[in-house]
Parts: sequence; structure tokens; C-alpha cells
Amino acid sequence: MILEVRKVAGNIGAEIAGLDLAADLDGGTVAEIRDAVLAHKVVFFRGQRLTPESQQAFARRFGSLTTAHPVMPAAEGYTRVLDIDTSKVSVAADFWHTDLTHLHRPPLAAVLRAVTVPPWGGDTLWANTAHAYTCLPAGIRAMVDVLWAVHTNTFDYATSMRAQEDSRLGELQRKAQGAVFETLHPVVRVHPETGERALLLSHNARFSPGMSAPDFEALRRLLQSHITTPENTVRWRWAPGDVAFWDNRATQHYAALDYGNQPRHMQRVTLVGDVPVSVDGRRSEALTGDDSAYNGGRAASPAS
Repeated sequence: MILEVRKVAGNIGAEIAGLDLAADLDGGTVAEIRDAVLAHKVVFFRGQRLTPESQQAFARRFGSLTTAHPVMPAAEGYTRVLDIDTSKVSVAADFWHTDLTHLHRPPLAAVLRAVTVPPWGGDTLWANTAHAYTCLPAGIRAMVDVLWAVHTNTFDYATSMRAQEDSRLGELQRKAQGAVFETLHPVVRVHPETGERALLLSHNARFSPGMSAPDFEALRRLLQSHITTPENTVRWRWAPGDVAFWDNRATQHYAALDYGNQPRHMQRVTLVGDVPVSVDGRRSEALTGDDSAYNGGRAASPAS
């Protein structure tokens, strides 16, 4: 079938209509969805009726699934589903980031579905890091093409906990302290499928070898501001059942924390990624930590 793909914003984002993601999709349809994700970086599907099982089945058509998260707990009964529920302990992702860049192999992509959404607020925004790179002045592109940065998860989870009084906060912090990851990534990675160059930065990119910490932070803030200019972003207003499928290798995203104490419940699965490669062909280097359990861990049961 020929999919109905409609752009949502000028430089990122498209909606695919008239498709049931829980159905037995044929190979041609799966290929069209993959092409749409590569072209638009994030695609949206309205009004789906997925369960954790069918959400995982859909995602598996595009690659192998990771476990839910290296540190955060999985949804009950589903070791590959991350439960993001404001009625429980959760990390508020109200900052621009690419998922899990402190790992040697950050996720390839993510499939996020809305279970319960607030009547207002709680939107998610995405930015196109490949388009941002192409819009940089030539001199800055030449400079960042050869830069590398160390990404680490050694930050205090308590500063980003939405429910700081929750008794599980301490448990999460202890797990984080026992699972430290540090990886040296290129600031510009070459996309393995499209060949595009994309900026690989996030909130946990902390320093660059050969640069002073203040100089790197100034450069990171400059590039980050460029990545998230409004013309380079798309904003999605969730409705129950909506699904977003994004390429984690060429995007950043931000979950707006503007819905007060209203319930917001999302579930996410992620696909096993590849090791980023720089413009000159060098691969990222793991400095601390082993992400094989996250990227290669086997499910504990058929349901997971």
C-alpha cells in the first residue's frame, strides 16, 4: 500500500494516517514506514489501540529491542517496556536530549505511545540534529567535524525527579551510582543508513579532550541553541493512543513539564543501536561501563 504521509512541520515530523499498527503489516508497508522515519526523523500515528505486547511487536519489525532502561525500572511484567507514569516515580525529561548517549551504543530509535494524557500540557518536542548540522556556517562545521566529547550519566537523578518525596527515589539513585557509563563520542556522527552528518550532543556531554571545560560548555551551549531553534523543531499534542516513532540517531527531544499534578502515562520501547562513527571513520569508544545487558539482554519471558 502507499502510505498517506503528511508533514507536520517544515524541517522535521510527519503524520501517517489510515494505518493500524497492531495489524499484520506487510513488508512493503514496513519499508515505507522506515523510509518515512529516515526522511522526517519522527513520525506520528493517531488513535492507535496498542498494548505492551503489540507495541513491542510493531517495534520489532524495525530491529531488536533493548531492555527498558539501564537504570530505571521496567513496566511490571515487561522487561523491554519503560513505564513513564506520573503516578509513580519518574524522571522528568524536561530538557533537550538524545536518549542514552552515555552508552557505547545509544538506541537506534524509540516507539512511544500515550496511555493517559492530561487535558492540557504534556506535549513532546523533537529537533532535527542532521538539519541543524547542515545549517551551521562552513567554518563551524569544519571545526566540529573533528571534535569528540565524553558523555556520562554521573549526574544527580534527584535534580530531575518529578516526585522527589517518592520512596523509590533513593533506590533509583543507588542503581545509578552502581551503573556508571562514560563514552567518548564524535560531536558529529555519520548516519549509518542515510549518510547524513548529525550533531551528537546531549545534556550529558560534559567535556572534550583538548578543550577546557568552560570552552567546551560554551561551544555545547552554542550548538544546542542552534539545534533547538523553532524552525528546526516539531511539537506534538498528545491524545490517548497516539504513537511517536523517532530516529534517535538524528534527533533530540523534550517533554514539556507544564501539566501540574495531572496524570500522564506513556510507555516506550527502544531499538538496539549501533556504535556512532565520526566523519573520518573512527568509532565511539566506551570508557566506563558495559551496555551489553541493555542492548543484548534476553527477555525473561515471552511477555517481556
